[in-house]
Amino acid sequence: MNSPLTHFDAQGRAQMVDVAAKDETHRVARAAGTIRMLPATFELVAQGRAAKGDVLGVARIAAIQGAKRTAELIPLCHPLPITRVAVEFELDAATSSVRCEAQVETRGRTGVEMEALTAVQVGLLTIYDMCKAADRGMVMTDVRVLEKRGGKSGDWVAPD
Repeated sequence: MNSPLTHFDAQGRAQMVDVAAKDETHRVARAAGTIRMLPATFELVAQGRAAKGDVLGVARIAAIQGAKRTAELIPLCHPLPITRVAVEFELDAATSSVRCEAQVETRGRTGVEMEALTAVQVGLLTIYDMCKAADRGMVMTDVRVLEKRGGKSGDWVAPD
């Protein structure tokens, strides 16, 4: 069985990919996602008046922690020596939404796309958790990898 899905062996069983023969290179991944909410909830976040405190400050720390713990959450991910995690939030009053973007870097044998995606999801989940008393209908959407750099497969940028 020859499959492009590297997390399966020749018999179709799950496996952690062997990266021992790969070169260590500087690897970077960026991911983003959005959470939409009611305008009143958005104002609480934007003005820092949510009952649980500084929503974006806590979400930033949670996102960084999420990137660091990805291998504990995703069964076949390699634990990686992450060298940098940067998380930014962009508020959009017109759509009552918050966009989270995370960039993760390492010097290693495998990429950090999963770490960037996990950072975004954990950041958005933290916003939901901190604001759910005001708005249980928030929607997380459009979570995706924006870019990856480094490694044998080279650089990749998501089409717009």
